[in-house]
Amino acid sequence: MITDRKIIIVIRKTRLEELKEKYCTLGQAKFYLEHLGESIDTYQDEHNRFISVLNNLQSLVNKLARVQVLERSFLPNYQFSNDDVILVLGQDGLVANTMKYLNGQPIIAVNPLPDLFDGVLLPFLPSQVHVVVLEILNQAFNTKQISLAEVSTNLGQTLLAVNDLFIGPKSHTSARYNLAIGSRSEEQSSSGIIVSTGMGSTGWFKSILAGASGIAGKAVQQKLQHGFAWDSSFLYYSVREPFPSAVTSCDNVFGKVSKNKRLRLTSRMAENGVIFSDGIESDCIEFNAGTVAEIQLSSLKGCLVVA
Repeated sequence: MITDRKIIIVIRKTRLEELKEKYCTLGQAKFYLEHLGESIDTYQDEHNRFISVLNNLQSLVNKLARVQVLERSFLPNYQFSNDDVILVLGQDGLVANTMKYLNGQPIIAVNPLPDLFDGVLLPFLPSQVHVVVLEILNQAFNTKQISLAEVSTNLGQTLLAVNDLFIGPKSHTSARYNLAIGSRSEEQSSSGIIVSTGMGSTGWFKSILAGASGIAGKAVQQKLQHGFAWDSSFLYYSVREPFPSAVTSCDNVFGKVSKNKRLRLTSRMAENGVIFSDGIESDCIEFNAGTVAEIQLSSLKGCLVVA
């Protein structure tokens, strides 16, 4: 061991582990899948390969520092130290899930199964980890800054987003709220609002643009079809399925959120309003009547180690 610093290896459960949790035993899971004409072998093989990579990685970094493995569901409650070395063992979404709970610590994002995971946010392979960790410990590494979105409410709650924020209803119902951007304000009814960062602009945001272009024509999508830079000094918001009525409007359903133009949303819903980020619905803020949410670019930046 060459340092007292801690290396946190962040993982998520494999699909096999999720099946076991759902059906209590692997035998029950196997029976259910085979009953539907599917084999459990693919899930077992993926699990075995992932665990093999994880075990090898632990053995490797154990020689360099103290090591702790942290499963994704514990992220909201874990207290990271400022000098922790964060190693995320993919998929891509796990990088975003992890980054929003950090305070700017650099992330080493590793693709454990390159034949299965796209790895857009996973620049390193397991074989490169030893060298990269040493670079981190010696303060000789390159990083890419990641812009984050931040929401704060009049109740004192805050939440960060690496990819996107969702503000809307818990279930498949309509949300009622007032949307204000800059000097413009209007009452709206929709299935929710998505606020996207640069990193998230090739995800949910891209699918919204694709749907809009399919209805209104390709011109809607052309400017932003490839997303925008991860370190952009702005966000974009999109209102999903806005509904015009005698008391609701659809004039401000898409636009840019910048340092000088924040997005303010005031809930008109009696119940079931929520705000969550990066697809983690379990870690949400309630957005019910009287709640005012202000969305802006966060002063905190994510930090992704690059080659």
